Amino acid sequence: MPGMYPPGEYDLAGFAVGAVERGQMLPQLERIADGDVVIGVASSGVHSNGYSLVRKIVEKSSLDFSSPVGVSGDQTLGDLLLTPTKIYSKTLLPVLRSGHVKAYAHITGGGLLENIPRVLPESCGVVLDALSWKIPEIFCWLHKEGNLSEEEMTRTFNCGIGAVLIVQKEMAQQVLKDIQKHETAWLVGRVVSLQKGSAHVKVHNLLEALRANRSLSVHSHIQGKIQTNKVKVAVLISGTGTNLEALINSTKKPTSFAQIVLVVSNKAGVEGLRKAERAGIPTKVIDHKLYESRTAFDSAVDKVLEEFSVELICLAGFMRILSGPFVKKWEGKHSIFLYALQILTSYIILRKKENGKYRKGQY
Repeated sequence: MPGMYPPGEYDLAGFAVGAVERGQMLPQLERIADGDVVIGVASSGVHSNGYSLVRKIVEKSSLDFSSPVGVSGDQTLGDLLLTPTKIYSKTLLPVLRSGHVKAYAHITGGGLLENIPRVLPESCGVVLDALSWKIPEIFCWLHKEGNLSEEEMTRTFNCGIGAVLIVQKEMAQQVLKDIQKHETAWLVGRVVSLQKGSAHVKVHNLLEALRANRSLSVHSHIQGKIQTNKVKVAVLISGTGTNLEALINSTKKPTSFAQIVLVVSNKAGVEGLRKAERAGIPTKVIDHKLYESRTAFDSAVDKVLEEFSVELICLAGFMRILSGPFVKKWEGKHSIFLYALQILTSYIILRKKENGKYRKGQY
């Protein structure tokens, strides 16, 4: 799992052991024949497969894992990608025990192309029609953002089909009705005699199906919201602006709900000011040494913040202790100090009060 385990780290995995009557074991290869029907059972999402590719796609996209998605924006992209894998054992066991199912395949790593052939005889393949089932929008988004080929999609992801069952044509409707009592399912294809050199799995109309759902894609749900009502942010710095740079990069994304409108430094000539200027962000230097007291310095900072209609303040390596009155004002009606996931990776924020004064802390 690239990018997951540094040297010296490992993972522990569990497993389960089941028992089955020998005569009921699947697949029953000798029973599978040309004309049998493939039933697809809906997946709940990515099903914990293909995450190395998913991470690369998200990294290069305009979204990040904290980006709100969905019509109401009440779910993040990360939440959507981590939707728990659906387990079918309880709901499908009665159907599997009915004797009408010739083969069953759980679509895990390897997607549709590698999992279905495992339950087929060498002489058979399947032809699927992607327009016969609903492809979840997350796959449409991954396809578009990752510029993936049809083969990459079907070899990596389940594309909305978490499991397939192969049944005799005459029993297909009855078995489908039994499954639909508990799960969403469709007739998605058929078994065909395999010609020499032909692929075991062919998926027709995949691009058309992906494009049909593209208007409902994750990205479109947040279009129109991402450029409006952005929070006006001021970043207070004292040095090189390493955290400021992370903030600038994050707020450049169209999905960011923040706009840096001002960078304030208590020291002149620092690299952080130059980074802000290169990004086209207004800067102000307010030298604390020129003020007789902390309160006077804070008042000067406050005046500049008001001039730029700042709504949120981020302390990114700001090496000054702010006075109680200043913090109290900015905790009130106009703004709060908080860790804004949408606008940065990490930065210094006011955290605790000691001896009546607020000090900096690291979240």
